[in-house]
Amino acid sequence: QVQLVESGGGLVQPGGSLRLSCAASGSIFSIAAMGWYRQAPGKQRELVATITSGYITNYADSVKGRFTISRDNAKNTVYLQMNSLKPEDTAVYYCNADGVYYSGSYIPDEYDYWGQGTQVTVSS
Repeated sequence: QVQLVESGGGLVQPGGSLRLSCAASGSIFSIAAMGWYRQAPGKQRELVATITSGYITNYADSVKGRFTISRDNAKNTVYLQMNSLKPEDTAVYYCNADGVYYSGSYIPDEYDYWGQGTQVTVSS
């Protein structure tokens, strides 16, 4: 069993920056992939960025060049550095963990885990 806790959201002006963090807790050996998704009012949840345990990244076209995802495998923590923020980035941002390996297990957990969400509001 894994718990994900996000932090770092808040209110920022257009063009500003925020850094989100998500820490996974539990008897974790490793996590194959972690990522960030977001859901804006009246819209469905969408992928923002993902990163594998081997540090391979993938970004939505809408954030490419502005956002940077990173992770610290030793701490089971994923980060999202958000620069040049736009009003359309306003959403609840959710952390995701997929392919969790527990200590002493050769097979990953079958479930995706999600954080509670953190609000990011970009407004002047």
